[in-house]
Amino acid sequence: MLRIVLAEDSVLLREGLVGLLERFGHQVVAGVGTAGELTAAVAEHGPDIVVTDVRMPPGFSDEGLRAAVALRETRPGLPVLVLSQYVQRAYAEELLDSCDGTGVGYLLKERVGKVEEFVDALHRVAEGGTVVDPEVVRQLLRHRRDPLSRLTAREQEVLALMAEGRSNASVAEALTVSEGTVSKHFGSILTKLDLSLTDATNRRVLAVLAYLRK
Repeated sequence: MLRIVLAEDSVLLREGLVGLLERFGHQVVAGVGTAGELTAAVAEHGPDIVVTDVRMPPGFSDEGLRAAVALRETRPGLPVLVLSQYVQRAYAEELLDSCDGTGVGYLLKERVGKVEEFVDALHRVAEGGTVVDPEVVRQLLRHRRDPLSRLTAREQEVLALMAEGRSNASVAEALTVSEGTVSKHFGSILTKLDLSLTDATNRRVLAVLAYLRK
């Protein structure tokens, strides 16, 4: 029997998981709906494993995953199984790298097709194993590739000229194109380098830094 702390903000889903886990002989010592409650429940109950969603109140972004990473830092070896609807790359990498990658899992809810597969993953993580959804692996590997390889030859030319400190007008003159064309190339560069800052000046600097690091 595993003693489990379950963190899921959807009451219906949480209660469903509690019933499922208890049907397989496990005990959910705490079922919570926020990252703060998750941290407190782990401190109170010292569970065998944590099962958590990624998005939780108040921001519904990555609170659950950040809490899991923090728990693994303060309680090395605490098994954590993330069960989510999407891949949150930054903290997923931290979680999977923690404690040498032992006792950790990251599964997408839509891919848990059979109850037995989910329970088997739970057992493996609790025993120190690693279980990662293939889609999670694919996205992490894709993200770790050199981002500049996503750029076309022309986009790399534009970025190289920007690295010299040139304005859009100067880049346009050097490439014999319009400023509008340069702006379009720059927009594509930002998208491919995953730069989403609202301040155009900062985005330009970050793009240039990415070029200079290669």
